[in-house]
Amino acid sequence: MSSPGGRPHLPVECAPRLRPGGPFGLLPRPLTIRDVRRENSRTATFVLDGELPEAKPGQFVMVWLPGHEEAPFSLAYHCPVTLTIAAVGPLTRAIHGLGPGEALWLRGPYGRPFGVEPETERPLLVGGGYGVAPLAFLAEHLLAAGRRPAAFVGGRTAEDIIGVARLEDLGVPVVVTTEDGSRGEAGLVTQPVGRFLARGEGDVLYGVGPHGMLYALARLARAHGVPAQLSWEAYMGCAVGLCGMCEHDGALLCVEGPVRHVILE
Repeated sequence: MSSPGGRPHLPVECAPRLRPGGPFGLLPRPLTIRDVRRENSRTATFVLDGELPEAKPGQFVMVWLPGHEEAPFSLAYHCPVTLTIAAVGPLTRAIHGLGPGEALWLRGPYGRPFGVEPETERPLLVGGGYGVAPLAFLAEHLLAAGRRPAAFVGGRTAEDIIGVARLEDLGVPVVVTTEDGSRGEAGLVTQPVGRFLARGEGDVLYGVGPHGMLYALARLARAHGVPAQLSWEAYMGCAVGLCGMCEHDGALLCVEGPVRHVILE
């Protein structure tokens, strides 16, 4: 079958999806902020007056404000659109200055999401710092697929720990670690993950957080022979595979990620 222009149509499952469809597909659209929840002194969750029902855990949206560059943010939830944002630069500090009734401009969703690994029962979900934001969205997805997830949330100090209540509300057991021991277990979040794997209490890893944590999870996955899906963060300029700014280990994360599967060797 051919298109009106004479070019053959690709089957849906084969066609590259560089630009999403729907109302957020091409240009940023304004969404009104419905609520702002302060997570800690640097991080806030913004609930917006809009939905992305087609979005999946692990995907991201590009966010823009007039006078600023766009930046990618993981979806903490899709209905309503929910973003957890740390104030670390000009755009994010400007967003933190907004309140209910004001607008953010979004386009998306973009990127390769997390998926349900076949023949697994006990996923281990690992989040570091504000990387924990999409874990409850993922946990909800896995629970609906009949899996029994456990979550591991790590941070430098107790103030850095966010998102635990939302996971617990879903009935997901949570292990908390802090590097200074001010909350939960002292040490790195990968330490209890390794213990769970050694005891056979997990059969797949999902991770969102700093690159050092993700590399450690990849090593654990290979050492224990379990599949792993890790979400890598990078600066993105276009989100559609054109500018090349998000290249990481030979992949353009906006279209070949941000979720990448660990190759078990």
